Amino acid sequence: MRRALAVLAAVPLILFAAACGSDDGSGTTASTGGSSGLKVEGNVGAKPNVTFPSGSPATTSSYEVIEPGNGEGVKAGDRVIVNLTVYNWDGKDNAVQGSSYDTKAPETIPVTEQLPKVLQEGFTKVKSGGRLLAVLANDSVQGQQQAAQTEPTKVFVFDVVGTRPAPLKAATGEETSESIKGVKVENPGGDKAPTLTTKTKEKAPKDLVVKTLIKGTGEEVTANQTLTVHYTGKIWGTDKQFDSSWERGEPAEFPLAQVIQGWQKGLAGVPVGSRVVMSIPPEMGYGSQEQQGIPANSTLVFVVDVLGAY
Repeated sequence: MRRALAVLAAVPLILFAAACGSDDGSGTTASTGGSSGLKVEGNVGAKPNVTFPSGSPATTSSYEVIEPGNGEGVKAGDRVIVNLTVYNWDGKDNAVQGSSYDTKAPETIPVTEQLPKVLQEGFTKVKSGGRLLAVLANDSVQGQQQAAQTEPTKVFVFDVVGTRPAPLKAATGEETSESIKGVKVENPGGDKAPTLTTKTKEKAPKDLVVKTLIKGTGEEVTANQTLTVHYTGKIWGTDKQFDSSWERGEPAEFPLAQVIQGWQKGLAGVPVGSRVVMSIPPEMGYGSQEQQGIPANSTLVFVVDVLGAY
């Protein structure tokens, strides 16, 4: 399921297909069987059941609003919160790949141009409490990516829970006088990226050090949340940069519990809107294991803008 979800957050890299249907008018339970022959049953707000027709999967991407919902609408640029169930439509097993109803963890999907066009449009046709059926085929993948696909068609059933506020573009709040000895951060202001300098003769701290450069006014981050951040990472003493979301032009989003220990401990309790600088000792980073661009036993330094948390 995680691989399928990755497709929704980035340029599509796996195959998809689509189905059509209609609302049964009940307002709570919907059943649809469109030109593709797919049938979706179950209450909105509970794990659906999809019955597949015999024969080959659909080859044209489309969507169908099964239940429009009666809450707040979804518009382009929103981050829509959904419960979703994903199937492989291979014409054989048509196996379910996962459901957020099983994990009890709804997903947040940015409605941006990175989504397949059928989803960009489809999400804007439903409101909170609604259900969207989408089957995405290889026609949603462009050029060379399309030619390289080996994944089966995917069927998604999305139950819209609501939308989340857009994340900040950069840290915003009151600047402090805090710093880490040997590390320099220049704050240019506005939405511009800070400049991190880690070339120093100072010895790297043995323990985790976290300093707040700009104190935000949002809610404090908790360990079980998913964060949206901008960051730059360098190696202590060398000023060697190994990663930067700023340079990629897009913030990163991830569950805090799934990143290195230094980030987990360093960002928990930080208010949204803050900019922090962290020195992370090897045992709380990658330890003796060399990573791409990061030598073994490196002390890592990050400047991080916490743009959102949910």
